[in-house]
Amino acid sequence: MARKSDTASASEAGDTIIIKKYANRRLYNTSSSSYITLDDLAKMVRENVEFVVIDAKSGDDITHSILTQIIMDEEAHGEQMLPVSFLRQLIGMYGNSMQSLMPSYLEASMANFRQNQSKIREAFEKGMSAGPLAAIHETNMAMMRAAAETFIPGQRKKPPEPTAEKSSQAEIEALREQMAVMQKKLDDLSK
Repeated sequence: MARKSDTASASEAGDTIIIKKYANRRLYNTSSSSYITLDDLAKMVRENVEFVVIDAKSGDDITHSILTQIIMDEEAHGEQMLPVSFLRQLIGMYGNSMQSLMPSYLEASMANFRQNQSKIREAFEKGMSAGPLAAIHETNMAMMRAAAETFIPGQRKKPPEPTAEKSSQAEIEALREQMAVMQKKLDDLSK
């Protein structure tokens, strides 16, 4: 198991911790010089500790597959977070013409969710209606529409007429800023 002081000091220094995965499926934290488990890696993720997992034999970066394995373990043993309909839609995107769009869209959606996390938490704690959640959903949908328009020119639809409650200038400006960030990410991806 990783020693917290070693992991924390490496993370605070801004260093990325190297985890080596051996053929016997054991994971070795080079920062703490100790063997760790997938649960330890999940804890490191929750603590925002940066790490990369390297196959000890080939030297390949296998971080993606290890993180996917952690998600599968969490889904199998914990409370399921990913709805079946979402998983079906995600699987359906593989091989689809929009597949290349999905990583940046999902990253942007998660960043938007994290930015609005306190608002979401407040909404649930106060037992409010879906108002704040609906606004976040609208933002995500606007980002997806903009991304789709980038990849499928000529598909631009006339925007819906703004209603009195959605016509706030601040909301429109926030959407424009988020769209600019999404456009920049899409531009970076196409390079």
